[in-house]
Amino acid sequence: MNPQQLAASLKKVNLAWSSQHIKEHLSLAESQNFSFAKFLQNLLDDEIAHRKEKRIAERLRQSKLRVKKSIENFDFSFPEKINGKLVKSLFDLSFINDKKNVILIGPPGVGKTHIASALCYYGCLNDYKCRFITAMNLINELNASVSDNSFLSLMRRYASFEMLIIDELGYLPVDKQGADLLFQIISNRYETGSVVVTTNRPFADWGRVFNNDATLAGALIDRLAYHRIIIEIEGKSYRVN
Repeated sequence: MNPQQLAASLKKVNLAWSSQHIKEHLSLAESQNFSFAKFLQNLLDDEIAHRKEKRIAERLRQSKLRVKKSIENFDFSFPEKINGKLVKSLFDLSFINDKKNVILIGPPGVGKTHIASALCYYGCLNDYKCRFITAMNLINELNASVSDNSFLSLMRRYASFEMLIIDELGYLPVDKQGADLLFQIISNRYETGSVVVTTNRPFADWGRVFNNDATLAGALIDRLAYHRIIIEIEGKSYRVN
């Protein structure tokens, strides 16, 4: 079989990358006197690596993460209070497999969004399906889905993410419908997928955030606080220095 025939056969079995690069692998195998097993392993390793690269690129696109952050660039010396060891331990990503939630609580500007963004980015690099969105953008999206009758479809989509990051919960008040819809999203993910939340409000203030509905706020806290990791950060804002 000549290289053209081999390339065509590889393409037929959906090994498109191998089909495009078969000549390179054949040339290398010949020059290095590789065994057939070594040649085949190199070809398949190349195909697998390319597919992983494409899949991770798609994970990053789906996440809608606007700014890529790294935990290595986080200044743990700046906040007045932070459990750095606990934060760093999150990056083994075992909490995703354990379906645990992570709640980052602290005033504006202490690095909550940086940590959450880094978790999203690192999750994507490790082939987890993630989504990063602010609380108000999520609520606006949910309200729009009710208007065009696509809420159930949207809820299924949000249930499919292995890690859902909701940023800036509590920065703006949420009306009754928005609070109810957000609760449904969180409840639908209960013990099936991880939620990461950043908030500037302690749990005691959540009733005021959610339309003064203490019952709904309590139910939402109950869903998030079960199997959860809470990280409290204290200090002045990075942005005013």
